[in-house]
Amino acid sequence: MTMLDGEALDTIFRKARTQNAWKDEPVSEAKLKELYDLMKWGPTSANMSPARIVFVTSREAKAKLEPALTEGNRAKTMSAPVTAILGYDVKFYDRLPELFPHAPEAKTWFNWSDEWAEMNAFRNGSLQGAYFMIAARALGLDCGPMSGFDMKKVDELFFAGTNVKSNFLCNIGHGDPSALFPRSPRLPFDDACRIV
Repeated sequence: MTMLDGEALDTIFRKARTQNAWKDEPVSEAKLKELYDLMKWGPTSANMSPARIVFVTSREAKAKLEPALTEGNRAKTMSAPVTAILGYDVKFYDRLPELFPHAPEAKTWFNWSDEWAEMNAFRNGSLQGAYFMIAARALGLDCGPMSGFDMKKVDELFFAGTNVKSNFLCNIGHGDPSALFPRSPRLPFDDACRIV
């Protein structure tokens, strides 16, 4: 593996910011497909790939989403070119024969308990959500992830009749830097890590 240069690391991590306002620039369907086709390569346990994404782009779909948002998240979400609803399929194991073909019994590792399956789906779906943001930034898009919404309402509105539950929302597009807050600090290594 070759290490990314400093500019690439700045784009993905050091200079990337959570955006709260958006430029009036659309994000094409082709770009959304490119984003998924990059993020899907991130590893998950047994290649379970439980993430399911709804890209909310139309005015009608945004109006449908709006009542599920907390007050502080409404304006920035309604003005974002795209809001991705990142969910996870609690019955991801039904696709394991296709996704993990060298272990035909892999489905039985998870389908014996709904609680066990959902815990794995949530964990690995969250990993895929992080890959989603890294991929978006690598493709020149800004992100505004958030958890301030009514999950039950979003599930009813966008995932009814499926085995998918919502995890978090992420606005994507081209951010307006004039609306950024000062950068918040992060914990230093010694406060967050131990080497044993």
